[in-house]
Amino acid sequence: MPLVEEITASGGRCVGKTLDARQEDAVAAFMRDADAAAPLEVAVFNIGANVNFPILDTTERVFRKVWELACYAGFLSGREAARMMVPHGRGSIFFTGATASMRGGKGYAAFASAKFGLRAIAQSMALELGPQGMHVAHLVIDAGVDTAWVRERIRARGGSGEARTLMDPDSIGEAYWQLHQQPRDAWTHELDVRPPGEPW
Repeated sequence: MPLVEEITASGGRCVGKTLDARQEDAVAAFMRDADAAAPLEVAVFNIGANVNFPILDTTERVFRKVWELACYAGFLSGREAARMMVPHGRGSIFFTGATASMRGGKGYAAFASAKFGLRAIAQSMALELGPQGMHVAHLVIDAGVDTAWVRERIRARGGSGEARTLMDPDSIGEAYWQLHQQPRDAWTHELDVRPPGEPW
């Protein structure tokens, strides 16, 4: 994994793992392993599942798969992270949303409904777990992330691959880090992040 290699080369320690976030046992084992290595302090759920289908072409399978990836997997990840963090009395659980978390769009019935659901999970967890020391937040990331894979997708759709609305991964990481560093008496629950060229 390139990120693991980059962190290791800079003197840090990073362990990369692959799992199906829709599988309860796999998510639970992943969180237990992470907490056993060092007390779990931050969990970020960042699955996208951004697909566009006209409503008449949205099959049951598409709708269910998008919901499983963008909502159900978030519930599993958040719950299992909380199970590790609550005994420590602290921790940050962050869910990555999108503009689709706030409103539906043409061709996005499956994606928006899943992201609406993920936002509701974040709100419910924040209310329940905040008094126990858990900082739960939902981030509306309204842009593509500037990676080689995203640029290749832009080129495949006929774009230049130089979209001015892409966000630097470091900038997004900094937004999450700032949230994690917030004092407990001034926690942000929802953060809206976008580049200046993104039409919203």
